[in-house]
Amino acid sequence: MQQRQVTIRNEAGFHIRPAQLFTEKAGAFQSAIHVKPEGQDAGIDGKSILGLMTLGLSKGAGMIITAEGSDEEEAVETLARLVEGGFGEA
Repeated sequence: MQQRQVTIRNEAGFHIRPAQLFTEKAGAFQSAIHVKPEGQDAGIDGKSILGLMTLGLSKGAGMIITAEGSDEEEAVETLARLVEGGFGEA
């Protein structure tokens, strides 16, 4: 299992476009992907756009990306870069 804490950097937060980009990237991996807001115990399926939208993460919010499976290291690194890069919006 791999995990990494990241911070939402784009101005609009985790709205529909970033959630769509995240789920598209997450769906390319065989590993199970989970996301949870920093400081919370429960997480959601990182391949679920609806689940990501319900998190309501805004700019500056921390989240933890976890992956478990054959390509877990690459999955976490790719998704962390996407988030930290502001989803291409910054």
